[in-house]
Amino acid sequence: MILYDKVALVTGASRGIGAATAKLLAANGAKVTVNYVRHKEAGEKVVEEIHRTGGEALLVGADVTVREEVESLVRQTEQKFGPIDILVNNANMSFPVMPFVQFRWEDFERKLLHEMKASFFCCQSVVPGMVKRRAGCIVNVSSGLSRVPGTGFIAHTSAKSALDAFSKALALELGPHGIRVNVVAPGLTITDATAHQPREMKEAVAARTPLGRIAEADDIAGAILFYCAEWSRFVTGTYLPVNGGIQMS
Repeated sequence: MILYDKVALVTGASRGIGAATAKLLAANGAKVTVNYVRHKEAGEKVVEEIHRTGGEALLVGADVTVREEVESLVRQTEQKFGPIDILVNNANMSFPVMPFVQFRWEDFERKLLHEMKASFFCCQSVVPGMVKRRAGCIVNVSSGLSRVPGTGFIAHTSAKSALDAFSKALALELGPHGIRVNVVAPGLTITDATAHQPREMKEAVAARTPLGRIAEADDIAGAILFYCAEWSRFVTGTYLPVNGGIQMS
């Protein structure tokens, strides 16, 4: 129970990487708030599974791109469990995949703004309490595409690159207060968000990956747990690719 009595907030935790992370943190002793914005039933199943295995969890709906909703999310978590020790910014911001010349500025701007609003508002809501206690852990979920872009993913690459830079700046500023900020960057992962991608493409990626497969949500959750645990108490400002070796730093 390496996270015994810790309080964790995981955004976008009703499905995929967020759900796997919430369940893993709870299995290791954390009291977890499962955030969702649209998929309430899926979030309820995550909370039910945590409760069934003896963990503690709270389900809270909130759009993390809206400051007032984030403040309510944090307030409800603190009222239920106490001060937040761990923040995992994982909420997915949708975007079109298309060539740059076809991209509308409005869609590009929306992806950039939503990505940064989500992390900015969540961090700004929990950091004051962490500063007061001189301890805290923030994990921002980025993407391997922030370092190695793919055709059609210009909005995603740009937004996640901004998140990476934001995380490093935050790590520098918050380090003296005992707060660690790190980035986990998944490669192609089997989730609802990638269900529409062709099987042939997934097989091709797996064939190029030294570990011989693409990631599952639990693989990413394990990396997030590493950052949340005391094992990494002297690690901050880092970028961790979780991609089976297809992209090595």
